[in-house]
Amino acid sequence: MRRHELADHEWELLAPLLPRAATGRPRVSDRQVLNGMVYKIRTGISWRDLPERYGLWKTVYTRFRRYALDGVFTRALQQVQAQADAAGDIDWLVQIDSTIVRAHQHAASTGPKGGSTVRTNRNDHALGRSRGGLTTKIHLACDGQGRPLAILITPGQRHDSVCAQPLLERIRVPRNGVGRPRCRPDHVIADKAYSSRGFRAYLRKRGIAQTIPEKTDQRRHRHNRGRRGGRPPAFDRQIYRRRNVVERCFNRLKGFRGIATRYDKTATSYEAAVSLASFLLWARSV
Repeated sequence: MRRHELADHEWELLAPLLPRAATGRPRVSDRQVLNGMVYKIRTGISWRDLPERYGLWKTVYTRFRRYALDGVFTRALQQVQAQADAAGDIDWLVQIDSTIVRAHQHAASTGPKGGSTVRTNRNDHALGRSRGGLTTKIHLACDGQGRPLAILITPGQRHDSVCAQPLLERIRVPRNGVGRPRCRPDHVIADKAYSSRGFRAYLRKRGIAQTIPEKTDQRRHRHNRGRRGGRPPAFDRQIYRRRNVVERCFNRLKGFRGIATRYDKTATSYEAAVSLASFLLWARSV
């Protein structure tokens, strides 16, 4: 096994989930092509610069794009989560947060040639403008061991609190046997960006415990209202100290250069790359 390629146990987890053609010409080995995808995401090089040992770059790219549209890497991530859940290896003390990723100039050209409609198409590909220029934001929910449970890709200027509910609703860990997928964490830890009445009410409605610090202006407003301001939300400092786990998860994801800087033009391809990187983090821990 070369550097930046799939280990044997990672290939064994991923191989059964790959679609296979019943007819047609013999094609390049799936493992060879997947190694090219992993190499590209890990190093951040252009598709055209892939080493020749992975075959034609266009073959690797075409199959990656096909897998991205088909949701292959998302299903692979759910499958490895299901195996960990069956073994009781998932810590359902879930942390949520987001990180901003700079978009390379090659990722910004998502509109038709001529440049007249690039701005109208930016949001369709999760490209937004913030202080750092064109950016994408990765919203992440991870378990208590720092492994991704759900991913949401949005434009860089999208506020965290707006995406908190859709992010939690993406948590879906299938059962290996009978039964519905598990979608509800035991506890959610988040920073002040997620301190909103709507999100707290959503967590209470679903029966999810929460540890979210209150914003200073919210605390002041509650004090000013006196008895009508209500009681302060519960906050456990000892539990909140574990929030650094999600930051360490981001650090491992950004060890993939193709994740730390976005080079993919479409949100579908970039989300597939993040899902593949997340799968590799899980495969190395189970």
